[in-house]
Amino acid sequence: MLRGDTVGLRARHEEDIPVLLAELYDDVVYSTQAGSGPWRPVSPGSTDSRLTVDHEDDGSVRFSVVELARGTLVGSATLWGIDTHNRLAHIGLGLLPAARGKGYGTDVVAVLCHYGFVVRGLHRLQIETLSGNVAMLRAAERNGFVREGVLRSSGWVMGEFQDEVLLGLLAEEWRPATKTHTARDERTSA
Repeated sequence: MLRGDTVGLRARHEEDIPVLLAELYDDVVYSTQAGSGPWRPVSPGSTDSRLTVDHEDDGSVRFSVVELARGTLVGSATLWGIDTHNRLAHIGLGLLPAARGKGYGTDVVAVLCHYGFVVRGLHRLQIETLSGNVAMLRAAERNGFVREGVLRSSGWVMGEFQDEVLLGLLAEEWRPATKTHTARDERTSA
């Protein structure tokens, strides 16, 4: 498990899937804002890539996000579009409704940066989000991401076009949080 200050990123467990399905992917408005395509229903037992983990897919890594204090599931996080030649990837995350507004997003981004830069040896991480997604913009900027541009009217969301903000962070610009570490680091430092 990768640990931040308040959250941990771990492998997706079978019992996570119904919660993520019900609280994230069945929410039409949230899914439309978080995804790059139109919402579509996901059936229980589906092999939809948002729910399952394909260990053969080198282009993305999906995590379940858990609150460290209680070990409860609070969301999903992804490093996707991993390009090993250019050493870059994209960050995505989704928090369950009850977990929003508690600062978990900032910690998830920090842990994903640790994973991308330290564990994977990437050079650049990138975030694309709707201009109205203030929580994601704040989480990215608190972790050192820089706004690099606006893609005007590039997202079709619930009947209207919205701007998308492009943010980037290079490995040499990243300032790691001191508490972000892996379970192995925790064992060796005790």
